[in-house]
Amino acid sequence: CAVKAAHVLSEIAKNEEMKKPCIEADLVLTLIPLLESTDPEMLLYAGRAIGRICYDNRNLQEELVKVGVIPALVRILTDYAESETLVHVALLALYNLADLDSAKEALSMTKVADQLVKQLRRAESHERLEIVFEVLQALAENDALKVQLVDAGVPEVLSEILLRLQGSSQAEDTCIVKAASDLIVSLLLGGKKRNITGQEHKESTSIILPASSDGNCLRMFQLGVIHQLLDVLEKHVRSGDTSVQQAALSALQSLAVPVVSKVQLLEEGVAERIEALLRSESPPVQFKLLGTLRMLADGQADAAEILGQDPMLLNRLVQWCSVSDPSGICGEANRLLASILHHNRSQEVVKAIQAAQGVKHLVSMTTSEHTAMQNEALKALAIASAIDLETLEESFKESQLVQSLHKLLQDDNTSPEVKYNSMGLLCRLLNSGDLRQEIEEDKFKDTLERLCSHSNANVVKEAITTLQVLRGET
Repeated sequence: CAVKAAHVLSEIAKNEEMKKPCIEADLVLTLIPLLESTDPEMLLYAGRAIGRICYDNRNLQEELVKVGVIPALVRILTDYAESETLVHVALLALYNLADLDSAKEALSMTKVADQLVKQLRRAESHERLEIVFEVLQALAENDALKVQLVDAGVPEVLSEILLRLQGSSQAEDTCIVKAASDLIVSLLLGGKKRNITGQEHKESTSIILPASSDGNCLRMFQLGVIHQLLDVLEKHVRSGDTSVQQAALSALQSLAVPVVSKVQLLEEGVAERIEALLRSESPPVQFKLLGTLRMLADGQADAAEILGQDPMLLNRLVQWCSVSDPSGICGEANRLLASILHHNRSQEVVKAIQAAQGVKHLVSMTTSEHTAMQNEALKALAIASAIDLETLEESFKESQLVQSLHKLLQDDNTSPEVKYNSMGLLCRLLNSGDLRQEIEEDKFKDTLERLCSHSNANVVKEAITTLQVLRGET
C-alpha cells in the first residue's frame, strides 16, 4: 500500500492548509527513505509529496539536506534520465533546495553537473529548458559547482542553443536566449538568485557576485559565443527587444573583463560590431553598450586607438555628453570618452576627439559631483596633454580649464585625490606658454603654497613639485 499512500499524500499536500498536519505527523522523515526505492511510481509520488510539503519552508528544506536527500535526487536524475515526470520532480526539488549553502555543498560532492548538461541537451520543451536553466543559475553561485558546470560542458551547450535559436522570433525562444546569456554572465562573474513564485512558475532577479575566470572566457571565445551574442544583439536591436539586448550585452561585458579577452575581442573585430549597435534608441541598452566599450578600452591602447579614431562613435558620444537625462547615458558617454583618452597613446586620437569637440565635455567632467568621474577626466586630460598639448591648447582656454583647476584646488571639500590629479594636470599645462600665462595671472602660487601644509602627504608632495615647475626650478 506504500505507493498508494504516497500518492494520496502527494495530492493532500497540494492543499496549503494540509501542509502543517503533514509536518506535525513527521511524514517528511517517513517519506525520505522511499526515495531509495527502485519503483518509479514510488519515487514519483514520494518526491511530489516531499516537494509539496517542504515548499517554501526553509527549516524543513535544511532538514532534508541534512538527512541526505541531495544524493537521492541526483540518483533519480542519473538512473531515470529518460523519464520526463521523474526528471521534472527531481529538477524542481533541486531548484527549491539549491539556494541553501548546505545543499550547494552537498551537490558539489555529486555528479549533478553531468546530469544537468545531459538534461539540457535532451530538453525538447521550453518549460524543461527553463527549469534546467533555473537550477544551473542557482548552482553557478557556488565556485566549486561553477567549475564543475564548465568542465561538464555547459558553455558548449549554451553555444549550441544560441546558434540554434539566433534566427527565431518566437517569444519562447527569446526567453531561452536571454536565459542562456544570463547564465554566461553567471559562469564568468557570479550567480543569479532566482525565486520560484509557485511550484510550476518561476520569476527572477539578479545579483552579480565578484569573481572571474580567464579560462572560461577563452573557452567561450573558442566556441564562437562572442559572435553568437553579437548576432543575437543585432537581431534584437532590429526587433526592439531590450531585455534580450541587455542580457547579451551583460555577457559581452563580462567577457571583456580579463586582459587576455580584450586582445581576443579586438582580433575578432568585436569593437566595430558593438559600435554598429549604437543606433539603438533604448537608454538601458545604450548604457550597457557604453559600459562594454569602456571595459574593452580599459588598459588597452589598441582598443582605445580603434575607438578613438571612429568619427561615428565620437560624434555619438559627444551628442550624448550634451544631453541631460536621468538614465546615466551622459555620464557613461563622458566616462568612455575619458577612458579612450586615458588608455590611448596616439596623437591621432587626441586630434580626433578635439575635432569632434569632445574636450570641453571632459573639462566639464572635472567638476562632476562624482569624485571617480573627476579623477578619470583629470587623468585623461593629463595624458592627452602629454601626447599633444598644442592641439588641445585652444579648447582648454575656451573651456576655462585653468580656472576650473584653481577652484578645485581652493575648495576645502575637494578630495585629496582630485587635488593631487589636478596638480598633475597643471604641471602638464605649464608646458604651454599661453596656459602658463593664465596660471600665473590666476595667482596659483598662493594656493599651492597653502597646499604645502595639507593634511594629506601625497597632496603636499605634489604641491611642492608643482610649485617647483611653476617657478621653473625643474
